[in-house]
Amino acid sequence: MKICGQNIRKMRRDRDLTQEYMAFEMGISQKAYSDIENSKVKINLEILTKISNILNIKPSEICSISHKCGNNDYEDKYFELLEYMKNNNIALPENLQ
Repeated sequence: MKICGQNIRKMRRDRDLTQEYMAFEMGISQKAYSDIENSKVKINLEILTKISNILNIKPSEICSISHKCGNNDYEDKYFELLEYMKNNNIALPENLQ
């Protein structure tokens, strides 16, 4: 989660926003906000959503679960599913053919 805090700090600075502003908008103290950027607290969905709304970005631009997925497990499962559908004559959406 350290990467998420670093990403938040970079995006905040890119927009010339202060930690005090972010904290005020989130309804927390500046110290609590600083702890988020310094990865001293786990970022949950509520925090991620608030920050992404303030920065006007998608939550996925801040944090991605991909770093937790060992070797593209989701991508492998996706291709396995496509193969299964093809082998069993299950119609694929046009954009996946």
